[in-house]
Amino acid sequence: MDFTSLPDSLGHLLTYHREAPLIFSSGLFWVLFVCFMPVYALLRRRKWQMLVFVIAFSLYFYYKCSGWFFLLLVSTSVIDWFISRAMVEIGSSAGRKWLVALSVVISLSVLGFFKYANFFLWNWNAMVEGNFQPLTLILPVGISFYTFQSISYIVDVYRRKIAPAETWGEYLFFLSFFPALVAGPIVRAENFLPQLRENRRANHQEIYGGLWLILAGVIKKAVIADYIAQYNDLVFASPTGYSGFESLMGVIGYTMQIYCDFSGYSDMAIGLALIMGFRLDINFNLPYKSQSLTEFWRRWHISLGLWFKNYVFYPVQRTKLCDNIRKAMKKKKNRYGMNVFPTAISLTAVWTLIGLWHGFDWNYLCYDWFCGLIIISAELLKPVYDKVNRSAPKIFASGWMDMLRTLRTFLLVSFSFLFFRPDTMEVTIRMMRNLFAKPYVYQAAEFIYWHVYDLFLIAVPLLILGVVDGMKYKGIDVYERFHRFPAVVRYAVYVGGILLIYITKGDMSSGGFAYYVF
Repeated sequence: MDFTSLPDSLGHLLTYHREAPLIFSSGLFWVLFVCFMPVYALLRRRKWQMLVFVIAFSLYFYYKCSGWFFLLLVSTSVIDWFISRAMVEIGSSAGRKWLVALSVVISLSVLGFFKYANFFLWNWNAMVEGNFQPLTLILPVGISFYTFQSISYIVDVYRRKIAPAETWGEYLFFLSFFPALVAGPIVRAENFLPQLRENRRANHQEIYGGLWLILAGVIKKAVIADYIAQYNDLVFASPTGYSGFESLMGVIGYTMQIYCDFSGYSDMAIGLALIMGFRLDINFNLPYKSQSLTEFWRRWHISLGLWFKNYVFYPVQRTKLCDNIRKAMKKKKNRYGMNVFPTAISLTAVWTLIGLWHGFDWNYLCYDWFCGLIIISAELLKPVYDKVNRSAPKIFASGWMDMLRTLRTFLLVSFSFLFFRPDTMEVTIRMMRNLFAKPYVYQAAEFIYWHVYDLFLIAVPLLILGVVDGMKYKGIDVYERFHRFPAVVRYAVYVGGILLIYITKGDMSSGGFAYYVF
């Protein structure tokens, strides 16, 4: 072994490389985390030393994910903290509003520049037939997530829901907390800062529960999502080269892939935070059990939905436009329009902004417009649905109808991802044509014959995780009870999970998380 090259190798390993960002459960992350935890445990009762240590680790983690853009995160924290402190000193309402506007404009301007500059340049270039070159912009990983946390903090301080962080260090700790930094869940300061001030240790339940969630998240990502992705990528890369049923399996496969990918990350983030003694809010709650698209979006990416509900939906509801509509409907004694039309306006604002959050790309915009149109239409027709349901036979309230509604919603969600997954609208259109090109009976039998091993390998962990998640409806939360299991059972779960990852050649370092790009 040539030890003279060891310093160079370590230097290369520990510095940022765009093609190999640091990812949860990659070997390097776990080596760093195993070194991090003993020091963190020793400093847990020494608040300021612990703060500095965790902030340093979080900023290094972000440096490994996004390079020198960690300085942008630090700058955002400085601006927000000074503005929040200034709001306390300024007594006038107008002054406080100007400070909120200043903070929000700065945050959204930075976010907008990185996410949308090239979109406008490309489209302007197409319109004027010029020769503009796109900017060499690299989107900072997770910029949308910490920007939303920043905005919610400033708005909550303005509303006097929370007091500003006592020190800049506390606020930087909140904004840079590495488990939730790059892909959520979006953390609210009113929930997180009190936990930081309490400064308590994690108990056995939280430690074992966190380990359970981390293992479940790794299996979702490395065993299921990355394994399915190998097939899905082939189908979406050449949709006309596959039969209609194979294309259908690619679409449904992507529906499962993106859920396991994103919810797997959320599980790991929540699990890591639990081990450290912090509780993050749930981000997914069995979304594919939903019976409507509205219910689906209440269960999918919950932290984002709640953010838009609190900071967009309700504020739009309180605007003069919505108040005037309610007054006009009241004069006309139109109870239907009093609430439905303002709600539709608020939902339009929400879904327009969610589309912009995903990015200025025509596929993303079509995806969000499609989902928004379905949900707004359902809200407008809700009185009709309610009337039909009251007069419908009892059979429509049976379990079989619930299953059919769930299947309908799952297929609708899968169809919506036809806009989300492809790189261009051309691929989306070709996929749609291919889906309905030929009969499926023979294709289905052939597909099952050639992929029976793959289907079994994917179905087993999906079934196990589905049963565990479904037990929540019976009041049994496995991750909170995992610490009560006998030691033999706990270690068997760990070993079984690791073997499953090895058998499927699961390697989280081989592919990033889908929502890193947002």
